[in-house]
Amino acid sequence: MGTGEQLVTIAAVLLGALSTHLTNFLMERSRRKHELLVRWDDKKVAAYEGYIDAVRSCVFLAVHLYEIREGLRESQQSERDVRVEMAEAGHLRGRAFERLLLLGGDDVMEAAHELNAVALKIDWQATGKLPGALEDWRDRNRAVFRAINTFHDAARQDLGVRGRVTGDQHQERDLLLPPTQREA
Repeated sequence: MGTGEQLVTIAAVLLGALSTHLTNFLMERSRRKHELLVRWDDKKVAAYEGYIDAVRSCVFLAVHLYEIREGLRESQQSERDVRVEMAEAGHLRGRAFERLLLLGGDDVMEAAHELNAVALKIDWQATGKLPGALEDWRDRNRAVFRAINTFHDAARQDLGVRGRVTGDQHQERDLLLPPTQREA
């Protein structure tokens, strides 16, 4: 075998090794990028879920407090105890909101800001800081659940989940109230 043939063979081996190395490098980089995306998606789902849980906890505690204050419900808990629980739940909602600011997309953050604004109005009316009649109370509760659905839609879009919670396929639901409260 001549020197020229040996050089061609060496060049082919080097080219093969270089292309194998480059292919492995690109495949590994792609795999790591995919793993990172999946890891962030898992963290986003947990953050979105935690935030909605915190918001709903605050709303349910506010409903409890409002019904105690307005004489609509008897409770084993005192008004003071419910207020303490509301304060703790509000703290958790704030922490969950901060996680969203770290992980959420722009539309998710905007939906969360809107949801916070309407949820705080429920807290304020429940504690007496914001005046309002029963119909105002119900309107605020309707608004918070519409805002939750808007948040769900933004979160689903951010995560690449198909479909929507709102829209033509899913009609808007009203508050579920017992017959005696619906007529009041």
